[in-house]
Amino acid sequence: MSILDLLQKGKRNREKRVRQKVAIGATLGMTIGAVAGVLLAPKAGKETRAGLAKNAKNVTETIKEISAKTQDLVAETKGRLSEKSHDIMSDVKEKISDIKKEKNEDLPAK
Repeated sequence: MSILDLLQKGKRNREKRVRQKVAIGATLGMTIGAVAGVLLAPKAGKETRAGLAKNAKNVTETIKEISAKTQDLVAETKGRLSEKSHDIMSDVKEKISDIKKEKNEDLPAK
């Protein structure tokens, strides 16, 4: 894996985080808008309370969904990072071993 690949991967990860933040912001905005609409609508108190209860349930479900997706994403990213770091460490150890072998071959025999 080259440095360019690592940089591109970092860029993709940053873009993915931005998209997630936008999605969370949009969901939050829609939820706030729905609550504001219910509160400002000219309805009877009973209807308003029922609407608020429904929206609160929807918000709770949305938060649970976002939380589950975030947990899955974190677990997936953690696994990929662990795998990549293991691969990189293996490559580094192999290169160090090769360099040591080359140095030992260059040394005169005693």
